[in-house]
Amino acid sequence: MRVRDKLWLWGHPAGSHNGIYNVPGESRIAPGEAADQMGIPNLLMVTYPGYGPEPPFDQLALTLQSLDRVVWSIVGASGETASACRDATLELAGRMPNMPGVIMDDFFHEPDHEEEAKKAALSLADLRGIRERLRLADRTLDLWVVLYDHQLEKPVSDYLDLCDVVTFWTWEAQNLDTLASNFGRFEEVAAKQRKVLGCYMWDYGNSAPMPMDSMQEQSEFALEMLRAGRIEGVIFLASCICDLKIDTVEWTRGWIAEVGESALS
Repeated sequence: MRVRDKLWLWGHPAGSHNGIYNVPGESRIAPGEAADQMGIPNLLMVTYPGYGPEPPFDQLALTLQSLDRVVWSIVGASGETASACRDATLELAGRMPNMPGVIMDDFFHEPDHEEEAKKAALSLADLRGIRERLRLADRTLDLWVVLYDHQLEKPVSDYLDLCDVVTFWTWEAQNLDTLASNFGRFEEVAAKQRKVLGCYMWDYGNSAPMPMDSMQEQSEFALEMLRAGRIEGVIFLASCICDLKIDTVEWTRGWIAEVGESALS
């Protein structure tokens, strides 16, 4: 097993971040193309408001069939979800053998509300229903969810208990200074679930470039956790900035080329 086999690219449709978060230039790169250019064999395909994709997803899925694994969103960016999109994703899985799971992005609402149904994009009853549909004829899909550093103390345990994989993200770059301690807390919060660490290549929380030292440090920490068996994957975000010649993206591309073929076991 190589390091590269455990790497994921967070995918959005081409142009999703154009004109927002102070991202420079206009990106035109598609998710599958970005994964290939970054040397990453696995992709999270996540819908984005105003950019889709909209069902049916089969044409887009054809462009991703060469990837090792593709996890598709049932809750997209900004917590957007609709029953038609969820249905289409779960139906697609039956025709897409390299889809091992589905993911819920921006799942927990900010701030939390009193009513259970408003704490998250879907209710606990909704999640239980979805779990019943994850059992396919040839495999059972994993249910992935996003958790941010500022959500570690929120009442999320009932929801996490219904998830298989939790991805952990540090929203603002300055908080990467406490990544090690926050990750320890994350391990407590998601003690029963498999864990994947997310690494932003742009500081979306501050609408600014990711400091290079922060990019390097979070990547090395992720590699350390991967080799220690404390996580089972690393995600780099996002595909829709991979053609903009951003320094941290170019550094990440080189870093992957350097460490990707090294053995994990």
